[in-house]
Amino acid sequence: MTKVKVENLTKIFGKKQQQQVALQMVKEKKSKTDIVKETGATVGVYDVNFDVKEGEIFVIMGLSGSGKSTLIRLINRIIEPTSGDIYIDGQDIAKLDKEELREVRRHKMSMVFQNFGLFPHRTILENTEYGLEIRGVEKEERQQRAEKALENSGLLTFKDQYPDQLSGGMQQRVGLARALANDPEILLMDEAFSALDPLIRREMQDELIELQDKVKKTIIFITHDLNEALRIGDRIALMKDGQIMQIGTGEEILTNPANDYVREFVEDVDRSKVLTAQNIMVPAITTNLDIDGPNVALQRMRSEEVSMLVAVNKKRELLGTITADAAAEARKNKQTLHDVLDKNIITVEKDMLISDIFPLIYDSPTPLAVVDNEDNDRLLGVVIRGSVIEALAETTDENEVMDNE
Repeated sequence: MTKVKVENLTKIFGKKQQQQVALQMVKEKKSKTDIVKETGATVGVYDVNFDVKEGEIFVIMGLSGSGKSTLIRLINRIIEPTSGDIYIDGQDIAKLDKEELREVRRHKMSMVFQNFGLFPHRTILENTEYGLEIRGVEKEERQQRAEKALENSGLLTFKDQYPDQLSGGMQQRVGLARALANDPEILLMDEAFSALDPLIRREMQDELIELQDKVKKTIIFITHDLNEALRIGDRIALMKDGQIMQIGTGEEILTNPANDYVREFVEDVDRSKVLTAQNIMVPAITTNLDIDGPNVALQRMRSEEVSMLVAVNKKRELLGTITADAAAEARKNKQTLHDVLDKNIITVEKDMLISDIFPLIYDSPTPLAVVDNEDNDRLLGVVIRGSVIEALAETTDENEVMDNE
């Protein structure tokens, strides 16, 4: 279900006459620098279109000046759009009056900024209650909701302390808890972790992913850090000069960059920490134990020139493996394939990273089975050692090329 939909959204900063000339120059593919020099107007966002699904972490990524922070402020109308539409649950908030917009901001969305914005003379609990307090929520209810948000963020123990008693990472967790205490449907996060030390930042990314698993909010997350985007984003929109260059999953953007800009932007990423089992798996050569006997299994091995088959049932649920020796023994002893089934096969989920797969396959005598855990371990394919080594080698080769350039 689509939660947020943005259509033809444009923001140009400047006088109306300047905006019209600037719009025409954008259409003519002029650069932001040329437009500023000629018109005095600045293109913040131009003709942006995207949608965000309910419960999705949608990352908007780009370098400084790309328009990403302007875009998130257009979504909640901190900045007024020049043109275009912004729909939340089908309601066009670009056309709401001030009172209607205030209600949407109070009940539909909350924002978490880079600077923590905590009140130094309020306790952690009082800081977390603040949004509910200004909405007029009764003290007992707002305390309960704030405590629940702090508990979800692992901060309830610190509720009576003050911001200066907490580390930067913990302060940002309070900022996140404060936003969640309002129970918003949409969470807007503008460079929320960029002021933190790298180690703390990574911990916050992990916590956001874990927290999202509990609260399942719709999150629009702004960052300039590609690795952060790849780590937390379900999908990513990459911006340049106020326009979206590409929207897709991290894997889609890495494997099929839309243009040279995207290709250059992502070229220094360690793909082994982004690409998954699904990207490198190959079709499994299988035997269906509900139907096949030893003769069929041996015939398939001969025709496919392999010495082992992956055993499944009619529903393609993984059962194990059958080797040529085992099938021959079953034929000799008039047994079924179930009698000689080897259930010792390592399984991995389709979204396991290549960097995590390598230690598993290094000593494995068989390929790894890629399964869909949400569908009764249905077999999707197998990962062979050669595919992993090839993927790791490609990453190494790319890094060496970049080092030599």
